[in-house]
Amino acid sequence: MSHLFSAGHLGELALSNRIIIAPMCQYSADNGAPTSWHSVHLGTLAQSGAGLLIIEATSVTPEGRISPWDLGIWSDELGDALQQEVEKIRRWSPIKLGIQLGHAGRKASVDAPWKGGKTLSDSEGGWETLAPSALAFGEYRAPKAMSAEDIARIKQAFVDGARRSQKAGFDLIELHAAHGYLLHQFLSPLSNQRTDNYGGSLENRIRLVLEIFDEVKAAVSLPVGVRISATDWAEGGWDIDSSIQLAKALEERGSAYIHVSSGGLSPAQQIAISPNYQVPFAQQIQQQVKTPVIAVGLITEPEQAEAIIATGQAEFIALARGILFNPRWPWHAAAKLGSKIAVAPQYQRSEPHHLRGLFSV
Repeated sequence: MSHLFSAGHLGELALSNRIIIAPMCQYSADNGAPTSWHSVHLGTLAQSGAGLLIIEATSVTPEGRISPWDLGIWSDELGDALQQEVEKIRRWSPIKLGIQLGHAGRKASVDAPWKGGKTLSDSEGGWETLAPSALAFGEYRAPKAMSAEDIARIKQAFVDGARRSQKAGFDLIELHAAHGYLLHQFLSPLSNQRTDNYGGSLENRIRLVLEIFDEVKAAVSLPVGVRISATDWAEGGWDIDSSIQLAKALEERGSAYIHVSSGGLSPAQQIAISPNYQVPFAQQIQQQVKTPVIAVGLITEPEQAEAIIATGQAEFIALARGILFNPRWPWHAAAKLGSKIAVAPQYQRSEPHHLRGLFSV
């Protein structure tokens, strides 16, 4: 039997296979609320056959959006709007649903990627950004260094967002501490030059992530996991050794999983991109913790994904751009690996003649 198509667990959440759809921003929301684009986009992915679909980074505050068109969950009304999307998917698909809660910090207030992704001034619809320290990301606008009151407010916003996520019907919550956004900014010495209890030593720099994790986990009954960048790919930045220490601390607190990506913090990053380029980071972390690790990053071929799971490099793999390119990737993977996969009855007639038995009822 294929390892990729074996059942697995993230905390108490049972998944039918080891394929996860990673969060991918769509920059198509309306004042934080999902639009018909999200219904089409998520509906397509919900029929993919993956075990878990995690929706895009959803901001816990208005100023925490990457762009003016990001999803948000800073109000009950936005939580209700997301619940409607969850209910649409639930009607037609058994896929498990997660939500990624985030705050962009100093990387907020930018245009959509297809419009150039440049930083937005106030007159262009932008806003003041927040960060651990008043250090800009490249050519982005300079952020305001967060006060103790700002930190307390953001922590509560994550808790409130988590409660709304559970009420909306999600199965799982992911905290976004990767890709150079706010929680990652606190982790990295390149962006965090604070002199209080949230800066300086590794213990201090991981404090906010751990506090938010503890408070969110206490507020909901859902599994809670964390996405991290294993390295900044920049001299003097966050690195794999620090990631291992953070993973161990999260394991002690009952994290459902560690989702291992990399980069995004420094414009000076130097990334050697190739197939599986981030998998060694996931493997190093998986060797140090019992918590399930999710590997991601140019995993494009079924045999490639199968090998990652079979050799214990990680317990799960995640797809992002690859599954946008091929939303039926799990179907094709099951065919190549000799496994069965459940599909909606409306699609069962599409089973190829030479693959009879691929679709399970």
